[in-house]
Amino acid sequence: QVQLVESGGGLVQPGGSLRLSCAASGNFFSVYTMGWYRQAPGKQRELVAEITGGLVTKYADSVKGRFTISRDNAKKTVYLQMSSLKPEDTAVYYCKADRLGNQYWGQGAQVTVSS
Repeated sequence: QVQLVESGGGLVQPGGSLRLSCAASGNFFSVYTMGWYRQAPGKQRELVAEITGGLVTKYADSVKGRFTISRDNAKKTVYLQMSSLKPEDTAVYYCKADRLGNQYWGQGAQVTVSS
């Protein structure tokens, strides 16, 4: 069983930066594929970025070059550094842990990009 707690969301102006954190509890964190997803009002949840246990990363085209996912296995934490934020990045951001078909989700963190 894995529990995930996101933090770091908030209100930021267009062009600004934020860093989201997702702290995990439980064992074997280092072998989980960790992902960040987002859901805007009226839209489906979509993958933003993910990082495997082997540190292979994948990004949505819409965030490539602006967002960076990373993980600290000693702290059981995954991060999403977001830069050059746009209003269309506004959404609830969710952290997900995935291993062998078992998926765990955090409660979400609101990110609002507005002037």
